[in-house]
Formats: sequence, C-alpha cells, structure tokens
Amino acid sequence: MDLQHLPEAGARIGVAVSGGADSTALFLLLQEHALQYRLSVVHVNHGLRGADSDADEAFCRNLAERFGVPFYLSRVDHAGCANLEEDAREARLRFFRTVVDRGDADCIATAHTRDDQAETVLFRFLRGAHCTGLAGILPSYDDQWLIRPLLDVSRAELVAYLESRKQTWREDVSNQSLAFRRNRIRHELLPQLERDWNPELVRSLAQMAQLAREDEEFWKSYTDSIAQAIFVRKGNSSVVVASNLLSQPVAVARRLVRWVLERTQAKTRQIEYKHVESVLALARLAEGHGRVILPGADVMRSFEWLRFAPWQPEGDGVDRLAARNVEVPMRVPGEATAPDGSMVRLTVVSSGEEAGGCGNDTVKASDGLLYVEEAEEGRIVLRSWKPGDGYRPLGSAEPLKVKTLFQDYRIPLWDRGTWPIITIGNQIVWAREFGPAHERASAGRRDTAKTGSLLRIERIV
Repeated sequence: MDLQHLPEAGARIGVAVSGGADSTALFLLLQEHALQYRLSVVHVNHGLRGADSDADEAFCRNLAERFGVPFYLSRVDHAGCANLEEDAREARLRFFRTVVDRGDADCIATAHTRDDQAETVLFRFLRGAHCTGLAGILPSYDDQWLIRPLLDVSRAELVAYLESRKQTWREDVSNQSLAFRRNRIRHELLPQLERDWNPELVRSLAQMAQLAREDEEFWKSYTDSIAQAIFVRKGNSSVVVASNLLSQPVAVARRLVRWVLERTQAKTRQIEYKHVESVLALARLAEGHGRVILPGADVMRSFEWLRFAPWQPEGDGVDRLAARNVEVPMRVPGEATAPDGSMVRLTVVSSGEEAGGCGNDTVKASDGLLYVEEAEEGRIVLRSWKPGDGYRPLGSAEPLKVKTLFQDYRIPLWDRGTWPIITIGNQIVWAREFGPAHERASAGRRDTAKTGSLLRIERIV
C-alpha cells in the first residue's frame, strides 16, 4: 500500500489513533517502517460515549504498549459547545499542535482516506464552497507539522489490510448516526449517487480535489504577490484602497478577499460565496461608509478604503471607550506614546533654529512649531480626540470642529477614535495631520514678545 507525503528518514511521527479501522491501519502501516521512523500514539478522548470512549482510550494505549512506543493522551470536555463536530476537530488540532510544539513529535499523521476526501468535497460543494474549498483535505499543512499519508487509499483497502493482519479495531457507533451531516453523506447520499450516477464517484471526487488543489497552488503564488502590494497592515487589521481591489479581474479579487480574511483571524471554514460577494459589494460603493460582519471578521468601508479587522463582539469585556480616552502628561523636552501608537516628541527650539527643519524624514509635514508660556509647560497633555473637540488650525480663517476636519481630510472612521490631540488646559494647541493652533503657531506669534519656549512637535511613525 502506497503511503504518500511522508517525512524524511529519522523523523518522529505522532500517529493520531482513534481506535477505528483507518487510524489503526495507519499506525500498523507506519510500524512497518519502524526502522525509518520513531513513532508514538496520540489519542484524544472526547468523552462523548461514556464507557465506550474509555474503551477506545484503553485500546489505543494497549496498541502503543504492544509496540513499545510512547502514548500521548488528551481528555476533552465539550460541555456547552454550539457545534460539536467543529469543537471536537479544533480540540484535536490543538492537542496535536501541542505534542509537536513541546518536542514529543516532529509531525502528526492523521488517517484521512480517499473516502474522507470524497465526502469532504461533496459536503463543501453542497454548502457552496469557493474553489479553494473544493481542493478538499490537503495532504499536509504548509509547515509539514501535520501530514495525511492515506489520501490515495480507500477505506475498504485499509479494512482488508487489518483483516489480513488479524488486527481488531474499535467501532464508533456515532459514525452510524444520521444526526450528523457528514454521516448522512457517507451512508445515504454517496451510495445513492454511486448507484444511480457514477460507481466511481469517490475516485472522481478525489481526482477533482487534486485538480482544484493544483490550480489553487498556482493561484496562491499569483495572489500573494498582488496582495502584498495593495494591502497595508495596521496592527491586527489590513487596509486596502477599494479601487485597487476592484481593478483586478473578479477571479483575482475574490481570492484577494479570501487572502486577507485568512490573515484577519476570520473563520475561513465558514466563509462562503455570499460573504466574499458582500465584501466586493462594499468595495463597489460609490462613496461614504459601510460595514459587513463575517464569521470572525469585521469589514468596514470609509471613503476610498476598506479595513479588514478581527470581529470583536459586544460584551467581550473590553471597554473600548476607556481605551480611547487616553491622557498622557508631557514633559518639555520629552516624548510620549500617542493613542494611535505613534511617538510624539516635544523639543525646545533655540534662537535661530526655527527654520532649520527637524532632520527626520519620518516626521509628518503637519507637525510644526508652537509657542508655550513657561507657566504652561507643566500642563501639556497628549490625549485622544473626543466628540465636540474643535480649534483653529494654522491657516484657517475660523475655528473648526475636529469632526469637520476628519471629513475634509478624508480620515477613515477607524482612525478617528485614537486621533492624537495636544492640549494645554482646555485648549487644543495641536492635532495630528491638522497641525498647530493658529494662535500658538510660529507664524501666528512671530511678532509677539512673550516669556516662554518655542516647541517643535514631531510625530514619529
């Protein structure tokens, strides 16, 4: 029997064994390569079938003892979970990753077969998957920490192999329950389609998965190069100019949306065609603002930009208003971290230095010079913007609301909550992008003789 995607000789392989026929056969097949690999048995007891689950655990432990290999166990409590199948899958992957991360194995081998592949492709097709989803179960993860050597082997072949070895296995009665969608596909839909339409349907679906996977490998490298050029990473979110996304052929644009969602902690297994189309519809808006909430992601439109951020549900314990209401006293000279994460620096300008510039190409052009009375130097505060804030920027004929300046300067909605403002008492003397207050700026105070300092404001990004 041909096993595929195996690691190099000498690797330590943790075999994910449930006790069923497929995983038991995988362990025995790899055991035939015992001189080439160092094996261990990795088992997750989900505790869903009481004594039967414990008997599965005992079977796997005995298998490991029989061949003298390590046995690694995790017991999981699924009480209160909304989706049992998905929760169990995530629990297994977490434990598998833990076994690798702590150095007990170089990789984990799972016993997914050609039949599993066919069921997965059909399931995703019925659900409305993207072309990426039709690639089915991948032979391995990108960094090779999880491998699937049996994807080209049928379940029937594995059962025949176990019978030839006179090796028993455990039967999970829940695999017969039609309450689970995958079981209905396995026991009802696939047999009917094989009987009425194509007796080789399992092989055909597996071949389609291979073709889709090879196509996606090309698209991945093509999409990566475009995505890295048009998306800008800002903290845990990504921003793109909507026209840069829409200028791509629609096939590429859809893949770019999925590309950025994968990097935004979205639940990509739940992202469907309708979700991707809703993002593209948001990008096509002529102007203004909009928002769509996807599984695990928050996509917002503001002016010409789209922002992709992890979804933060209400009631998650984070006080976002308090997080924005940051007030930091500033020393002269001195520097402080602004609410938006940039660094704001105050330095005293000596006589004759005013026109000399700051000599730092990371300083924004809107940064400038302002006069501060000596008595005011201890009252300078760096804070975030608050609704109702307003002042007269240098060059303006009258005072303006900061909210109006946001509109005039086309500042996206997501940047406004942490917008840096410098105040003295209740007076705004400087704001990011909009510069110093007219009455405090060098140009507005050049002929005024006052006892104080001329300060340079630098916002370093």
